[in-house]
Amino acid sequence: MKTPYKNIYAVLRINRFIVLAVIICSSLSSFFAVWMAYNINKKALNNAFAINTDGSIIPLKLVTQKENYKVEALAHLQLFHNYFYNIDASNYEKNLEKALWLGNSSVDNLYRQKKADGVYNRLLQYSLVQKVLSIDSQIEEKHGAYSFRTVAVFEINRGSIVDTYEMVSTGNLISVDRNFPNNPHGLLITNYFENTLKKISHEN
Repeated sequence: MKTPYKNIYAVLRINRFIVLAVIICSSLSSFFAVWMAYNINKKALNNAFAINTDGSIIPLKLVTQKENYKVEALAHLQLFHNYFYNIDASNYEKNLEKALWLGNSSVDNLYRQKKADGVYNRLLQYSLVQKVLSIDSQIEEKHGAYSFRTVAVFEINRGSIVDTYEMVSTGNLISVDRNFPNNPHGLLITNYFENTLKKISHEN
């Protein structure tokens, strides 16, 4: 006798085959995805780190950030020392105002001390020209904090007499919000101190 259910076993076999095929394909896809992720991660680990001078491992992204920070820090110190020390009777107010944007109260206190000592009055009275000749800064990072040491050479032109001086200054650097054009590098000088100032004699 013929019934409508005579092919039910054949249908079940086909369904089971389809289900098994889907499971096998899904498993293979999953294994392939895991293998690809493992290889990509392995390559990333091999290429995303650098060796520090003390043998420790540093992520390249962090290395790049530190390199960029150092470049900006040196530019910031160059800018500050030019503004603060490259002055004459015609530009000292404008330059000092710009310099004060680049440092905290330690810079402001030094400026006020120089003003009280009559440095800028003598600049006006004798038409002195103070010109920066070179600025050499060294940046040091320790436990995420940055300090600097700068050797600046400048000359003071008194008309018939030109004296050259070497000054060593130190301080720290902290990150702040960028403020264009007042503080383009987003850094602030703190604990600024003029350590030594000596006159350089010129050999004949």
